[in-house]
This record gives sequence, C-alpha cells and structure tokens, in this order.
Amino acid sequence: MSTKLLAIETSTEACSAALWIDGTITEEFVRIPNRHSELLLPMIDKVLAQGQTTLKQVDVIALGRGPGAFTGLRIGAGIAQGLAFGREIPVVTISSLQALAQGYRANQVLAAIDARMDQIYWACYHQFEGSTLPIGDERLTFPQQLSVPQGGVWLGVGSGWDRYHVAMRTALPSVSLELIPDACPRAAHVAQLGALEYGYGRALPAAQAQPYYLRNQVV
Repeated sequence: MSTKLLAIETSTEACSAALWIDGTITEEFVRIPNRHSELLLPMIDKVLAQGQTTLKQVDVIALGRGPGAFTGLRIGAGIAQGLAFGREIPVVTISSLQALAQGYRANQVLAAIDARMDQIYWACYHQFEGSTLPIGDERLTFPQQLSVPQGGVWLGVGSGWDRYHVAMRTALPSVSLELIPDACPRAAHVAQLGALEYGYGRALPAAQAQPYYLRNQVV
C-alpha cells in the first residue's frame, strides 16, 4: 500500500514543505525570513497539488522539530499539529540538525545552526546506507567549544559555519574540514528521515509532537 508523507521544516530563515510518496519527493522551498506563517500553508497546498494528492490521503506528517529559531519552530509545530489533529494522523519529529546533515553525502558531517547570542546549535553525524546517524548529542555552546572525533575529513554545513567559521575552525586546529556555504535544513530531507522513522513505528500522536528548543531561556 502506498505511503504518503507530508514534511514541514521552518527552523531557520528558510521555509519549506515536501510531499513524499514511496520515495518520490516534491518540495517547495524559499529563503525569506519572518514570513513562515503566511508562506507555509500555500506551500503545502502546492506540493499536494503537484503530487496529485489531497490532505485526506496523507498518512503521516514529518516535522522538523528544531533546534532553531523559536518563532519558526512554533509556526511549524502549530501547523503540523493542526493538520494532524484534523486528519487524526500521527506525526514523526525529526531533528533539524539531522535533516541539515542529511542533505550532504559525506562520511562525517558537522551541522551547526546559528543560535544567536554568539552561540551555535550543533551535532556530529555519519552516513550509513543513505541515512544520517548521530554521533553523540545535539549541543548548544559557544563556537570555540566545538569538538569532534578524530580522523577523516569533516564536512561543515549550516548557518553556524557561515557566521562563526573563524572561531569554529580555531576550535578544531587539527581537523580536516570542508565547508558548504549557505546550507540550511530542508523539508525534502525531513521527509527522507521521517519516512524511515515512520517505517520503524516511531510516530507520535499529534499532541506529543512538540518543537525542540534546546535553549531553555531566551533573552
């Protein structure tokens, strides 16, 4: 039986929605800060239309849960929950850092998102059979506090690298690094990881699909 998954990613200044149907992905993506609330629903309508699918046919929603921008995460989670409640379907939540790393075929990826306040959200990943798997926990630190397992080449992606690359490179003086500029999490990669999670039976009721802020207090 065909599985249809709707994915949402709003953790950064980019906003995207994607439809996954048995491995085929249709995505709408824009990078426009502070307009997620007006853009996301029309983008969802567009990917559904492009996939010749209605919301009634969607089996599960995949949410980029963060960490990332607080307002964007609240918008994404609110829309995901509202759609899931209305359809009585489950939600799978996917780390936005993991989705960021999923977009790049490299053995070792260090994904970092600008957390403001001179800090970064970051985590390390490795690739295995087409999926991105975490090495350790997601962290919130200053750029100078980065650390990675030794050995091999690391690919740095995300807005954290764009803003703090000098301090981050300084924190890893003996690490071989390659950087990809202007990288951000995308709904297409949330969809890929979400389909795997759904297949593993890790979907949640809509009420339990919460954004993950990592930082407890915001000034």
